Amino acid sequence: MKNEKAIVVFSGGQDSTTCLFWALDNFKEVETVTFNYNQRHRTEIEVAEGIAKELGVKHRVLDMGLLNQLAPNALTRDDISIEEKEGELPSTFVEGRNLLFLTFAAIAGKQSGADHIVTGVCETDFSGYPDCRDVFIKSLNVTLNLSMDHSFVIHTPLMWLDKADTWKLADDLGAFEFVRNKTLTCYNGILSDGCGECPACLLRKKGLEEYLQRKEAR
Repeated sequence: MKNEKAIVVFSGGQDSTTCLFWALDNFKEVETVTFNYNQRHRTEIEVAEGIAKELGVKHRVLDMGLLNQLAPNALTRDDISIEEKEGELPSTFVEGRNLLFLTFAAIAGKQSGADHIVTGVCETDFSGYPDCRDVFIKSLNVTLNLSMDHSFVIHTPLMWLDKADTWKLADDLGAFEFVRNKTLTCYNGILSDGCGECPACLLRKKGLEEYLQRKEAR
């Protein structure tokens, strides 16, 4: 893979930024793509742009406003609260998001000569989103290759990692402080450690504490 090119689906959050550092470590050339679906916080796109610029990576933003029209949820509507109810998908689930993002990333990647697509989806520490499952990614990989007659490989470096392991990966890549201080994971649009109260912040904080405890014990 060292001599090949990858495109990273990039939001500027902890997971996708860790994946970006992973891609930079594994590929000769890397570019990023961020999707503007009129999400709750424009800050997400600004953070992604800033990180890509700081790391010297080509970055593009694609307009996915149609997704906002089709999928009302807590990430696309200010009047829908962020909720997680037992037995139901969280109100932050955006129907079809990863299906569309990965499909458009593949189209962009083929045009720019990238055979590898990197995404930060994870089946270990996740909110039950069906489009984060390994079986979905494998299925879509086959579909993309057939639809475009091209040999893409979708990489999911975080698929079987919990959040503590994701922090460890960032640390192993020499990116721990960068990821902690410069990424945006918070559903309320607050950089770094975030609001500390939304589901995304709680998951991130729990993983961070677990990793730091493990590291100290070693």
